Amino acid sequence: MKLKKITAILTAMLMMFGISACSETENSSETAEITEENKIVNSVSVPANQNSTLSINRSVRSQTVPMGETGTWTVFVYLCGSDLESNLFCASADIEEMLEASTGENVRYIVQTGGASDWYYDEINPDSAQRWLIQDGEMTEIWSDDAVSMGDSQTLANFLKWGIAEYPSANMGLILWNHGSGSINGICFDETADDDSLLLKEMDAALYSVYDDMTEPFSFIGFDACLMSTAETAAILGTHADYMIASQEIEPGYGWNYTVIGDYLAEHPDCDGLEIGKVICDAFYADCQEIGKEDSATLSVIDLSKIDSLISAFDSYAEDLYQITENNADFSEIARKISSADNFGGNNRISGYTNMIDLAGLLRAGKEKCSSAQTALQALSDAVAYQIKGTDHADACGLSVYYPLQVQDGSQELSIFKDVCLSAYYLGLVDKIAYGAVHSGNISDYENQSVLDLFTNHWSAEEYTTSSDNTTLNYLLSLNSQWDYADDFSAGTDAEISFIDEPAFDEDGNYWFSLSEESLYNTDYIEAAIYFLDAESEEMIEFGFTGEIWEDWEDGVFSDNFDGYWFCLADDQFLSAYLFEECEDYDIYISPILLNDEETYLRFVYDEEATEVYMLDIWNGQEESGAVSRITTELQEGDIITPLYTAYDLNSDDSYYYYGEEYEYDGDTELYFETLPDGDYLYAFCINDIYGNYYQTDPVSFSIEGEDIYFDTF
Repeated sequence: MKLKKITAILTAMLMMFGISACSETENSSETAEITEENKIVNSVSVPANQNSTLSINRSVRSQTVPMGETGTWTVFVYLCGSDLESNLFCASADIEEMLEASTGENVRYIVQTGGASDWYYDEINPDSAQRWLIQDGEMTEIWSDDAVSMGDSQTLANFLKWGIAEYPSANMGLILWNHGSGSINGICFDETADDDSLLLKEMDAALYSVYDDMTEPFSFIGFDACLMSTAETAAILGTHADYMIASQEIEPGYGWNYTVIGDYLAEHPDCDGLEIGKVICDAFYADCQEIGKEDSATLSVIDLSKIDSLISAFDSYAEDLYQITENNADFSEIARKISSADNFGGNNRISGYTNMIDLAGLLRAGKEKCSSAQTALQALSDAVAYQIKGTDHADACGLSVYYPLQVQDGSQELSIFKDVCLSAYYLGLVDKIAYGAVHSGNISDYENQSVLDLFTNHWSAEEYTTSSDNTTLNYLLSLNSQWDYADDFSAGTDAEISFIDEPAFDEDGNYWFSLSEESLYNTDYIEAAIYFLDAESEEMIEFGFTGEIWEDWEDGVFSDNFDGYWFCLADDQFLSAYLFEECEDYDIYISPILLNDEETYLRFVYDEEATEVYMLDIWNGQEESGAVSRITTELQEGDIITPLYTAYDLNSDDSYYYYGEEYEYDGDTELYFETLPDGDYLYAFCINDIYGNYYQTDPVSFSIEGEDIYFDTF
């Protein structure tokens, strides 16, 4: 499905994280035969939680029979190279790992290549779609045709239908390799086809197209990609596989270790999806440790036999949460907790929003108000069979879920979400939040109860249309008129805020304000924007945002608490700084920079307890497609860093980049937290609401002299 554009760059030293899980099943020596007895039949699953009225209509088999001889494995790899290959040859590096595996005769990789404008291997033609057998150190081309989009459901369907017929095994796995973008924009962005990507429903359609050809599910379906360990993804795969292996967070460009996978399957041919999932997770984490990137690693193995119980329990929780939206005080309390839950891929106004948050965080946020939360949390725990996670995500549960921290693409985003949402009530909740975002937090006239009737997602083949040859199911996205109100929506600004006391200085020189009751309910968090005032050029230069605010949430009173300290390089250049991730004992910030004349982000860590600030890595951010970059790279001695700042012309509404001075990195990662230099500055409160918008007060001036701050109180 063609969405927005994604770009990402990867090197051998970059990395991020993943999660995996698997479960054990008994293998049979009987070879599969498609018969009327074992063909799929439609069945309504009975929810474990009887409070839920949700209907789940999956296609199920009356019996399962292995499709090959005992001890055989076929791992299908849908290798969409994109810029990860054309710029950094990451896909070829993983092919090399497959070739290094001692698979023997009973284990094979069947790989489809495409989606990249250039390949390291001369044998791989960027103008062709090709399929390869990789087994015991040999790589053989077994099929070739004209290039097609790897983001097209038909391409995946054709690969699987052909592969299952030609290379069936007692155990079969499927790995989708590329950029991932979570539940909305999907996976496999083809740079040769205008970054066309596979939406979750397109993937589901492709999998359903081969379901009649299989006598058992895939042992596992995995995503060597970012952000794909979501509840929406798992709900779809519940029909098609025993286990899902995926990461909640950004993965490194090099991804999984295919040598370890091939070697293990050869040595343990009777293993199941859970066992190999654990191996994938542990090998991934070990590779992260080797380059010092384990802190942000995540990878999970999801037991898909437990996913319907989770969906059912979540539906009951979503109904409770939907009803709570009628109580402003209760809902605002829950919404604040949700926004502070662990989230993935970076969610801020500088790098963009993935809207992927930890599912346990969403459930815990309503635990005190919703009795159904505990049942859902238990069902979630049961579904996550195994996971690894670093200290950046100590609270991560293994599954994410879509939540509109900030709606990015209006009616398109909401229309896509409708088709993968887990619950009609959760769809109603998301709709209400989106309505509040579009209408500046004013939901007093919200009466869109009919949105509950739009929910038609029952995870069945009947949701799709069949092609003319009656072999391939198709997913057709149509923008629903229900969200016409969001067609031209531009997220971010225009929160509606009213004050009891307007921002002003008290007798002690403190800058403060108090909110009306309604605005307090709508407020998520308060921060302050800091600008350097250049009177000569008549522009203000943004240094970023600080959370140093004195807060009284009970009475709705807030006051400045800024001490004048900011982050700077060793040459005393102060960086623009924006919070990226709040971790347990430290925070991660991002700062826009030029690195050797290329725009990117410097990520750095601030450990307030240890008073340490140090550079972490370079990250390319979220791309136009909505997918986040899979690339984090280490700084190299001699790299040139040029700080970037957003600047505003005081005589117009124009904004633009302001460039700092070039700084040559000498290998020392230390940054400093120092008092801003003497000069004139501006300070403005930024009030962020629970709908993803914000209101910024008119700036007031202050000056710094030495370590003293003087606000202009007149």
